[in-house]
Amino acid sequence: MAARSGGATKAKSAIPQVAWNAVRPAPVVLVSGPEDVLADRAIGMLRDALRAEDPALEVSDLDAAGYPRGELLTLASPSLFGESRLIRVSGVEHASDDFLLDALAYLEMPADGTTLVLRHRSGVRGKKLLDAIRAGTGGGIEVPCAELKRDADKQDFAQAEFRAAGRRIAPGALRALVAAFSDDLAELSAACRQLIADAAGDIDERTVARYYGGRVETTAFTVADAAIAGRRGEALVALRHALDSGADPVPIVGAFAMKIRTMAKVHGAGRGGTAGSLGLAPWQVDRARRDLAGWDDEGLARVIEALAATDAAVKGAERDPVFALERLVGLIAARGRA
Repeated sequence: MAARSGGATKAKSAIPQVAWNAVRPAPVVLVSGPEDVLADRAIGMLRDALRAEDPALEVSDLDAAGYPRGELLTLASPSLFGESRLIRVSGVEHASDDFLLDALAYLEMPADGTTLVLRHRSGVRGKKLLDAIRAGTGGGIEVPCAELKRDADKQDFAQAEFRAAGRRIAPGALRALVAAFSDDLAELSAACRQLIADAAGDIDERTVARYYGGRVETTAFTVADAAIAGRRGEALVALRHALDSGADPVPIVGAFAMKIRTMAKVHGAGRGGTAGSLGLAPWQVDRARRDLAGWDDEGLARVIEALAATDAAVKGAERDPVFALERLVGLIAARGRA
């Protein structure tokens, strides 16, 4: 399955919308959206595909913001030896008037053997040009590169990196890698490439831990996230690792309590609850709604009662706080169903 681009183009389009990792040659290729890592990867893959067809491919780069009139038409004019051409234009969202005029004229009669790539991140500058491309003028395609916000989209991206290299990565290793680099797609991409280059064989959790142990530390929230997602075995392994690493049971219960309280608050407010009315950040509300999949009132109530009992247990009410934690993990992974 191709990696998701993280969102669709808002404007209606008469031309094909192509995923970043399924890019193909066309007379005009519009690479749109703010995710530069995906855009760079798509443009690089397109260059490699064109060079495989013609090793003598002539590559030229233009900056649309500082563009002088006539340069595009000069670069696209037929050469003495007829080499194929790739013209990459950056910063179309800041394009000069001269570039927009030349690009619109070029669309009416694209040069044979030339691929024109236009990189437009966002904004309304160049809208007439984008509308013309999306209407089919010039025979182009569009590669939407929306920002990847969901962990699932980032996992698809990382999975595609390994698949393209003919390598396999275990699901747990994939989740750990994405969790370690979830804030920066460029760092996630670099980590994937390092593992592909340096690690032999299939990539498992131990491989990821060996290379990125400092980033893939088990925390209380790692345990809580796995349990709430229903991954009981993974949560128990993470719990044992956390405890073996010196984690205290009390803050682990606290992490569970924080997440479950947020889920209960969002669940009680229904679909009409807003971040402002709940006293939460928008991302917290979105995350809680995702976490609530498969939960019901009875399950949440049962887990809240179990949290209170486990909190007492790890503070001395029971002889075996680890058993109490494992019991809680099992109940949460079952979404409160005893």
